[in-house]
Parts: sequence; C-alpha cells; structure tokens
Amino acid sequence: MTLGRDTAITYLGHSTFRLQSPGGKQILIDPWVMTNPMCPDNLKNVDDLDLVLITHGHMDHFADALPVLQASGATAVGMFEIAAWLNAKGIENAIGMNKGGSQQVEGITITAVHADHSSAIQDGEQTVYGGEACGYVIEFENGFTIYNTGDTALFGDMRLIAEMHQPDLLMLPIGDHFTMGPAAAAQAIRLTGATRVLPMHYGTFPLLTGTPEKLRELTTDIPDLQIYDIKPGEKLV
Repeated sequence: MTLGRDTAITYLGHSTFRLQSPGGKQILIDPWVMTNPMCPDNLKNVDDLDLVLITHGHMDHFADALPVLQASGATAVGMFEIAAWLNAKGIENAIGMNKGGSQQVEGITITAVHADHSSAIQDGEQTVYGGEACGYVIEFENGFTIYNTGDTALFGDMRLIAEMHQPDLLMLPIGDHFTMGPAAAAQAIRLTGATRVLPMHYGTFPLLTGTPEKLRELTTDIPDLQIYDIKPGEKLV
C-alpha cells in the first residue's frame, strides 16, 4: 500500500511499529518486539534504532524496552515517570516529557498529547507507577505528521489535537475491552477529520474483538477514507 512522503511504516504487530523517516532515522513506537507473539521472527532484531517512543508502561507496549534500548543505544522518549524508571535501570539516554510539551529529537518533532488510559510497569513482582498514558504527534523532517493516539478511550479533545497539528495519518486502537472498539474509533475518525487511518491494538488476544472490517462498515459515510489494513510484517511506503 502507498503512504508516500518518503516515509515507511512496518507493522510489527499489536501496537508496535517501526518507522523510517524521510531523513533515514529508524524509529520504534512501543517496544514490544522479542516477546510479541504477533511480531514476525525476521523483524525481532531491532538493534539499529535511533529513537524509541513509549506511550505507556503496560507490558504489551513496554515489555522489551530494556533489551531494545540496550542493544540499539537509541534515545528513548516517554512520560517523565517512564524515563525515570529507565534511567534507574541504567538507560542514560531516556528523555522524559509530559502532555502538551514538544521537543525535537533526531530532527523529528515529538509532541505528547492526552490519552485516556492507565499506565503501570511490571518490575519483577512489583507494579510500579508509570505516570499517565499518552499519545504522540510525530512531525518528520519534511513535515509529514502522524498522530498515534496510544491506547485510549474516545475523548472530545481529539478534535483539538487534529485541528492544531493537522496530521496526515491517524494511528488508533480498535480492539475494544482495553481501548476503543470500532464504534468509538469510527467517531474518533470523524472528530479528527482523518482520511488515512492505520488501525492497531487488535487481534492479539481473544478479548480484542474489534476488526478493521468492522471499522470499515461503520465509516462508509466518510468520503475518501483510506483504512490501511496491514498485517504484521507488512509495510506502508
């Protein structure tokens, strides 16, 4: 499928994506790779990354953060509490931020935005507070912009985020139970005015019953909408 704008996105399963920016930077969103049952074996080696974005501390987004960052030496970006936990584990190049803030890392502008979800880190037998969950608006070197909502429920300020940043691509969960299902995701598409959508967080576990097909059924009224139903291992370029 064609994405354009000199950007490539490879789906590693669940909510984990590998992105190549127009400037050649290698970016991973939510480091659940080696232990992710949906990630193809030939894509589990991610030691050549420049940047890792972490939306929250739940294991299906964060379980492989330490080995990924240790192997790659990439800069990690996450909420303040996530970065503090990584620093305490010996990851020096973890940059904490908070909702509403923006920063430029590796030539890419990252804005942390609201997500309506929880966050906690499983540290052995302990459950550690992980701050709040977030989404990210990612603006690449050539202006191409992605709004990755992270794990979230539907909330009205998605409209404001889209009005302010005018994303070219919306990445949003559709699995239901822990996040939006297709009905709420369809409304999120309407709120943001998105015309290009990449679904995530579905199909990994039996509880995640939402599907891209159902999302399509609920959005037939939206003109020119493209829903990219890509499978783990497939790439948008």
